[in-house]
Amino acid sequence: MAGITLTRLTDEDREQFILDNQRAFRVGAMEEFGRRDDHLEEDGEIISRKTIENSIDGGAAYRIREDGRIVGGLVLKIDEETQHNKLELLFVTPEAHSKGIGFAAWQEVERLYPETSVWETCTPYFETRNIHFYVNKCGFHIVEFFNSHHPEPESPDEPEADTQHGIEPVGEQDGMFRFEKQMKLR
Repeated sequence: MAGITLTRLTDEDREQFILDNQRAFRVGAMEEFGRRDDHLEEDGEIISRKTIENSIDGGAAYRIREDGRIVGGLVLKIDEETQHNKLELLFVTPEAHSKGIGFAAWQEVERLYPETSVWETCTPYFETRNIHFYVNKCGFHIVEFFNSHHPEPESPDEPEADTQHGIEPVGEQDGMFRFEKQMKLR
């Protein structure tokens, strides 16, 4: 798709990036579940501010632009040694859904990081739009399903369960799919 570019996130745009990301995930959950939604992280959002900030701080954050206009964002974690890289976050503003923007942005990611051997990402079981996108559009394969019978390994970036307050690590309570896309053999 012509006109789709990725530009590095600036400090001045960080706050809006976080708000845009939360809004995109909130709208997706409302489309799936309606107004009543219990798939929330600790601050009442589908994806918490802390989760987004940790991703930005530990990765390479980009704005997705269509003809210069901001239409989304993404965060990558690049491992220069292994080239087993992660797509931490990808979102397109709800007004720009179903226009090929996410796929064009993903193609640009692959172009920017040609040395990648494997891409990895995760998405909640209820994000059927995301599952379709990763598997049917981008060529990822589901390689693991985290749930109460197969918990997601704890990440040093994620908080541990707080059973006293009824908070579990994100992904364990409902289920998360882990995807991989093999790019080249090393």
